[in-house]
Order: sequence, then structure tokens, then C-alpha cells
Amino acid sequence: MKNNRRGLFIVLEGLDKCGKSTQTELLSEALEAKKMQFPDRSTSMGLIISDYLKGKRDINDQVIHLLFSANRWEAKNTIIETLNKGINIVCDRYAYSGVAFSSAKGLPIQWCKQCDSGLPKPDLVIYLRAPIKQLKDRGDFGAERYEKQEFQQQVQEVFDKMAQEEQFNIINAIQTKEEIFSQIMELTNDYSQNALINTIEQLWS
Repeated sequence: MKNNRRGLFIVLEGLDKCGKSTQTELLSEALEAKKMQFPDRSTSMGLIISDYLKGKRDINDQVIHLLFSANRWEAKNTIIETLNKGINIVCDRYAYSGVAFSSAKGLPIQWCKQCDSGLPKPDLVIYLRAPIKQLKDRGDFGAERYEKQEFQQQVQEVFDKMAQEEQFNIINAIQTKEEIFSQIMELTNDYSQNALINTIEQLWS
């Protein structure tokens, strides 16, 4: 990849168990990038979110959405400072997941988006898409609150709608991890060679 004035900000999105974490790890190593993940469960806010996802506490839908958003806002300055140093960032989930999961519960999509308006906008969003019927058989699916087949299907419908509106790059997640990674690298290289990467834009500004 050619050098840019600032780092690339790449986000991987998709349903639970679609392979985001694996591909985030591979891509961050290939780009010598900073790896990030949301929710960030290491912060005080992230610990509350983690308890919620594990079913240890119940929280109102609006409140938990705001907590997920605040967890991203906690990282805003780190993202900007890292990119301005010329360091790439590869992120496992971002604001798009917040919108998809909360609106799948019935919250207004525009309200969900507004909470993240002004955060740094990714340069490239890669959506790993796969049928939930195949994903539910992976790993420990069902261990956390949102890992229910019917709900995940609703989340996917929102992701599919956003994929068109936000111009996500869609990759079939029912392939080998090597095939998926090859396609991700091709997208990343094409973007870095053809785009003017200078300023950091705002998300949903």
C-alpha cells in the first residue's frame, strides 16, 4: 500500500459469528494497524455493557443504546490521534452495529444514528454477510443476549438496508478465512491506491 498523509480507518461489520474478529486480526497484522473493537469492554462503561450482553443485568433499550454510543465516543480522540500519526486502524464493529441492533429492537433508525453523529467516519466498511442459519452453528452461538436466531435475522435486515445506503463493501462470509481475507486485502489495496485520504470526515454529520 502506498503511504498516505494519515492512516486508513477500516471497519468490519456483520452478524455475530460471521468471522469479523478473525479477519480484524489478520488485516491488522497485514497493515501493521491498531486493532480496535466495539464494544470496548475494558472501560468502565464497557464493563456495564459486558454485564448486559451476558445477561447479568437488564437495561432499558434506549439507555443501552446510549451506553454503546458513549463507549465509541470514549475512543474518538484515540481514533483521530492514531490516524493523524499515519497509523491505520482496523475496527471490529462500529456505529453501524449500534444502529442495526437497536433499530432491530424497534428504536427509530434516525434516533439511533443521531447518537453517533460527529464520530470519525470510516474510510472503508466491509460487511461480512452470511445466512444466520449457517452462523448459528458456529462456536458458542447463543452465549450472549443478542445471539438468538430470530433477532439476528432482524439485525441482518437492517444491515442489508444500510449496506445500500452507506455503500458497504459486501463479502460472502461463507468461504474459507483465506478466501475472505484475500478479498478484503483486494478492497483495501484498491481503496488506498485510488482514494485521496487526507482529512477525517464526520459520521452522519
